[in-house]
Amino acid sequence: MGIIGVQFVGTMVAFSLLQKVPPHHSFARWLLSNGRLVRYRHPSEEELCNLAGKQLPKGKAKKDKRDNGGVAKPLTVPKDLDFQLEHTPISSVDTLVLQYYPEFQWLVDFAFHAMLVYIATEVYRFLSGPHNEINLSLIWCLLAAAFSIKALFALTKHYFQGEDGGERAVCITFAAFFFVKAMATLVISEKFLEFGLETGFSNFSQGAVKFLQDQGIDSSGPISFLTFKMVLAVFCAMIGAFFTFPGLRLAKMHLDALSDAVGRPALQAALHINFLAPLLVAMLWIKPIARDYVLNLPMGKGPPVQLLSSEGFDSARLWVIISMCFLRILLTQAHMQVARVFYYLCVIALQYLAPTILILNVTFLLKSLGGDSWGLYPEPLAADVPVITATVGDITPEIAVFHGLQEVFSPLFFRGILSYLTWWLCICWFVTSLYGLFYHKYLLTA
Repeated sequence: MGIIGVQFVGTMVAFSLLQKVPPHHSFARWLLSNGRLVRYRHPSEEELCNLAGKQLPKGKAKKDKRDNGGVAKPLTVPKDLDFQLEHTPISSVDTLVLQYYPEFQWLVDFAFHAMLVYIATEVYRFLSGPHNEINLSLIWCLLAAAFSIKALFALTKHYFQGEDGGERAVCITFAAFFFVKAMATLVISEKFLEFGLETGFSNFSQGAVKFLQDQGIDSSGPISFLTFKMVLAVFCAMIGAFFTFPGLRLAKMHLDALSDAVGRPALQAALHINFLAPLLVAMLWIKPIARDYVLNLPMGKGPPVQLLSSEGFDSARLWVIISMCFLRILLTQAHMQVARVFYYLCVIALQYLAPTILILNVTFLLKSLGGDSWGLYPEPLAADVPVITATVGDITPEIAVFHGLQEVFSPLFFRGILSYLTWWLCICWFVTSLYGLFYHKYLLTA
């Protein structure tokens, strides 16, 4: 089993580039300041006075401060003034003062490097053929997913700290709703939702019992399946709370982007597909209308036709999720331009890109740890977990423990967990954005 090899060298190079390149060439900074996004300059007090037919006397501000106990009297002008806002392209200097800009730049740049490392590793593993080397790119994907959750947690925490309890109540309400929804989906038969959780957990329990017995510990298993479902439901409720305001924001940006795209049918079609994509992805795990239909396509009176093999369907599903994520990235600026308050541009960008980055990296983990294939070549191993082969005399206690952990955390277990999480992330984002669409289109204007 090789650990220090080509992948290790590539990882160190990528880590070095992550430290050296972003201060000079940042993908996150380019997304906001490549000249395609503009900000509007608010008028000065002198301009407002001229439009209102008033004059701002010299020294007026100082006099007002003396007359009002040190507090300047505010300037009042009619609300119906007709003026044209001047706009200018957003520059890299403008982004430095934005709230949450450091968090946005770090997340996007790290996710960009993680994606490059993962792609390079996949190409290397394809060219080098079967081997037992650990896939170090999965650590990058796991960190990118963790940083996405951290960014979403920070934004949600900001809503909880506000003086107005409305945002806090919304997050708690959606968390309770998604907890009930998660428990409901976890009891649905796998004849309808094909995650493989039950099979994966059974394999995990059997492997854990055997591993503990090999260590001299008598145990009937780590936890029960019901406890496992409860823990998973609580985690899913937290994800639902984190996705609440990103979904509401996405709905508002979607409506504004459609208004700005009048006369451009191609862009409008892309925006509609982008909004519905999470629902379309989630439907791919509903067995009667996805896998069963593709594997047994009815042809009238003739025998059914199999469009794809079972493995081909899994590969196609991965490609659909990847396509959804890249479509959302391509439409980032179409959604960002409608941000009305420039100071919160990075907050909005995080709410749009953090869920996308999370779904993308969970999909990478699902492919590699779950033993799936891209459909371009047969997988040499069941999953990106090294297989240990050695004679009895060569087995050391460390190798034996590692081999035992392989049996505990098997590809079946990872496929069940990551399939459910991928599906759940798409469902949460679509449900919250659908509610946001209903709120902004009907409730807010009522």
